Amino acid sequence: MDDPTTRLGISVYFEDLADPRRAHLRRHDLMDVIVLTLCAVICGCETWEDVALWGRSKADWLKPYLRLPNGIPSHDTFNRVFRLLDPGPFDAAVRAWVADLQRFAGLTTIAIDGKAIRHSFDTASAKTALQVVSAWAVENGLSLGQVAVEDGSNEIAALPKLLDLLDVSGCLVTIDAVGCQTGIAAKVRERGGDYVLALKGNQPALHQAVTDRFQAGMETGFAGLAYDHHTVTETGHGRTDERTCEVLTGVTGLPDQDRWADLKAIICVTRISRQGGREASAVRYYIASRAAGAAAFAKAIREHWAIENTLHWTLDVTFREDANRTRLGHGPENLAVLRRLAVSLLKQDASTTGSIKGKTKLAGWDNAFLLRVLLTKRPEK
Repeated sequence: MDDPTTRLGISVYFEDLADPRRAHLRRHDLMDVIVLTLCAVICGCETWEDVALWGRSKADWLKPYLRLPNGIPSHDTFNRVFRLLDPGPFDAAVRAWVADLQRFAGLTTIAIDGKAIRHSFDTASAKTALQVVSAWAVENGLSLGQVAVEDGSNEIAALPKLLDLLDVSGCLVTIDAVGCQTGIAAKVRERGGDYVLALKGNQPALHQAVTDRFQAGMETGFAGLAYDHHTVTETGHGRTDERTCEVLTGVTGLPDQDRWADLKAIICVTRISRQGGREASAVRYYIASRAAGAAAFAKAIREHWAIENTLHWTLDVTFREDANRTRLGHGPENLAVLRRLAVSLLKQDASTTGSIKGKTKLAGWDNAFLLRVLLTKRPEK
């Protein structure tokens, strides 16, 4: 029998997923469950009850695209399927979809950061809140992949696993200080990318040496050094921010420098904020494997926070991820994958302007708009 979901071009990504349910209990098609849940998440549904209710309200519209052999599944069915579904192959299927979207966009900067889903803990089973490390294509608004931090582990262990899943060749990968590790720097270079790593107290000797290099350079006006700087001033909401990015390339003699793969530049970013007659300043340091100019580094470092301000903020404010109480089995991780796919698809749609929150509402009201979001341009298979 022909699978109606081929009309959406979606089934090709999920057709090889193993159904985790016992055969005699499969009253509802796995593809139907996945596609219906994705549609509901795009429309802002937060709970399994929401998903089932949305499905029942849209049953007539869904019929041409789904098989629905026994109608719209119950909320218990959605819960059970995603609780049992192996998140590894499921995330790989979503990454394949995003990779096709990515082929239409030249990626340049990829920001990597972790986020906890605060209410996903389960006290009864001593399960801690799920923490997910995500990769965000800054300019393109694409969530490229994510890895869950295992219980008892941390982001440092998850970062290499995430990098192994990504194509970062030719890209600048930015990671906060938790990722400032020699092994992670080597992994980025091994995968064909360049790194910009925030440098803080977790690398005390290197941090002090980089600080000393810039202080010594200031005393001589950086005479004889490969030095560049770039300053941007922004004003808004009664505050003025001045950001200066300074770069030294061709540096040698840093502590254990040979252990940092292809380290070519050290960076100092100074931010001075003025508001109401008061002034505050902050200085941050970075290391990089690319010998770029100060303007390029200033842009990449500033854009790193897009993963917080765009992806994580959207997940919490629009999709209420932190408040979500899905806790059992693989449910929290699989829902996190779907939310990030929903953000990516909504970001790619250019048929209407406005916020992601506005687009989720429009998707719930306007079936034609939801269909456009699902059919975001990608290559023919």
